[in-house]
Amino acid sequence: MRDYLLFHLYGPLASWGDIAVGEYRPSFAHPSKSAIIGLLAAALGIRRDEEEQQNSLAAACSFAVRIDAMGVLLRDYHTTQVPSAQKGVIHYTRRSELAKKEVLNTILSSRDYRCDAAYTVAITVAIDAPYSLEELASALLKPVFTLYLGRKSCPLATPLHPQIVNAATLRDAMASVSPIVELNDIMSKTDANVFWEGDIESGLACQQVINRRDEPRSRKRWQFSDRRENYGVFRKEE
Repeated sequence: MRDYLLFHLYGPLASWGDIAVGEYRPSFAHPSKSAIIGLLAAALGIRRDEEEQQNSLAAACSFAVRIDAMGVLLRDYHTTQVPSAQKGVIHYTRRSELAKKEVLNTILSSRDYRCDAAYTVAITVAIDAPYSLEELASALLKPVFTLYLGRKSCPLATPLHPQIVNAATLRDAMASVSPIVELNDIMSKTDANVFWEGDIESGLACQQVINRRDEPRSRKRWQFSDRRENYGVFRKEE
């Protein structure tokens, strides 16, 4: 038996960053580890530049996610005006950046979002973790900083409803949590995809092992390392 912290994520828009090269900013269909750790850190009041605390939290937590509603893909064609780099010039406001029109450049990019996607997230922590599941649950109920779904433009639309469940397997833990009633219209009525880290006893048949570069290493330098996660199917009729 093991304790799991489970909570729900839903918003009109979510973006779970993948490796981005050039002008295209893709999104995975489900949350990355860096996004989940960032959300927990924001709830606890850990700032992005507090790397030691960020890394300790990431090392102590393992997570799994069930896709309750896949949502649909939205691709946003994005234009941004930015000034050319100028030696010794630091812009502290957007107004300052746009002040000199003769040095402005236009950057084009495409950004992917998931619309109306919903997830159930499960967290486990190591014995020597800096925060207990109870402390994480309390922080999610009263977060220090604003929580969002991958990007600051993607706020939560429903409460997270954090709860701690003691169960033999990940599947049993997820089966014990009721979905958000208000989202019944978009929830999957049949099977749901589940992704989990290797040290979690899932109770699910692993159908594929996926490599993802989303293990946070340095928030300051925006560096991530590779991580392996398992994929299986949560069959609701079982």
